[in-house]
Parts: sequence; structure tokens; C-alpha cells
Amino acid sequence: QVQLVESGGGSAQAGGSLKLSCVASGRTDRRYAMAWFRQRSGKEREFVAAIGWSGASTRIGDSVKGRFTISRVTATNTITLHMDFLEPEDTAVYYCAEAFRGRGGPSEDSEDYALWGQGTQVTVSS
Repeated sequence: QVQLVESGGGSAQAGGSLKLSCVASGRTDRRYAMAWFRQRSGKEREFVAAIGWSGASTRIGDSVKGRFTISRVTATNTITLHMDFLEPEDTAVYYCAEAFRGRGGPSEDSEDYALWGQGTQVTVSS
């Protein structure tokens, strides 16, 4: 069974950087869009970034645009979220997600994603 395994969460100071990685373990068909969402304490799940199956198309959430980027390596079914200039408001549980079969574009809608990782905590101190 395919599993999404996140890594790289942890603590950073404001202005610092972190990199999150997600591996679609067991996946042989690479034609799935993937994304990162986050959920802050007391808030609804929020779109962060998404990437199309080929890596050619990306979408970045307005709240992190200019600070976060997303990329993928199709050979290893790995996506990365590069987070720079972190702010305390970035503190959240970050979830990796894989889209439904046939949806290869970078959607911002959580309902377009069928498989989710367990989440990894990111904490940014002021």
C-alpha cells in the first residue's frame, strides 16, 4: 500500500529556514499531483503549495508566496517544501497529500487529494 512519509519538521526561529520532505513510498505510477497543507491551532486546514505530476506546474498559497517553494523528484516520488523567512504564523502541523488518480494538476482544494500523510509539526519562535 502506498504511504506518504513526511520528514523535516521541527523548530526554527523567525527568519530561519526549514525543509520538509515527503516520499510516496510504494508508488510506481508517478502521475499524481501532490501538495502540502497545514493546520494551525484553532484554524481550518489551509493550502500551502501544490505541484503537478511532472513538476512543471506549481501553485503557492498567498500566505507563503515569496517565502516557500515546492519541488519534486519524480524518480524517487519525493516532494519537498522549502521554507525560508519563517514567521511565527507558520507554526502548524504540515500534511503531505496525493491527489486522486487522474488528477495531475496542482489543485488548491483539499477534496482533490485522496491520500494523506500523518503530519509533521513545524514550530517557529519569535
